Amino acid sequence: MTSKRSPLARRKGKKYAERKALITKPLYSVVEAAELLPQLSTSSFDGAAEVHIRINADTTQADQLVRTTVSLPHGTGKTLRVAAFVPDDQIAEAKKAGADLAGNEDLIKHIQEGRLDFDIAVAVPRLMKDLGKVAKTLGQKGLMPSPKAGTVTDKIATTIEELKKGRIECKMDKQGIIHGIFGKISFGGKKLEENLNVILQAIKEAQPSGIKGEYILSVSVSPTMGPGIKVQL
Repeated sequence: MTSKRSPLARRKGKKYAERKALITKPLYSVVEAAELLPQLSTSSFDGAAEVHIRINADTTQADQLVRTTVSLPHGTGKTLRVAAFVPDDQIAEAKKAGADLAGNEDLIKHIQEGRLDFDIAVAVPRLMKDLGKVAKTLGQKGLMPSPKAGTVTDKIATTIEELKKGRIECKMDKQGIIHGIFGKISFGGKKLEENLNVILQAIKEAQPSGIKGEYILSVSVSPTMGPGIKVQL
């Protein structure tokens, strides 16, 4: 007898097909999507909850690029390792705020030796010129501090604390899509709903002046492994 499953479901296996069958509507509200999402994961580990937001933008136009930072009320479920480029008199403050690594010339040498044992880097503005020595290395790994990402700042302790608690950056890729993580599957529906609402609100508020008319074309959420759900705004 011929299988009625789609080619995609057949390729992904029985477990994927079972989870896909739980999606019975073309669009779900944020509340409904957050409640259903944990049931869709096919992984044996605690996967991430992912959101994908398609923007109606011409990505070649500077006044249509979307980029913002969001502090999630429940974090992402992942503890970031933070490196802070600060002068000597701020090293203790940075470490107290939660920095895993803090320093200046010694931290630059650490990177030159090939040790990139951190997930995000922050820097005070006056040390940015010194990072030229490792700019290529950091840039290739997406670790270079940036004013647009809020990681070049004089409020170094506050920034580190926010990053540790779950502040993330949301920015559009070349296809006009914003990809983000808004928690772990184990968070459950309520926490995922609250985190997702904060992201969607921040994206709405970050609408560039160059985008007129319809702004957000579509929103979908999915577990790290498993089918996605389309969300109705």
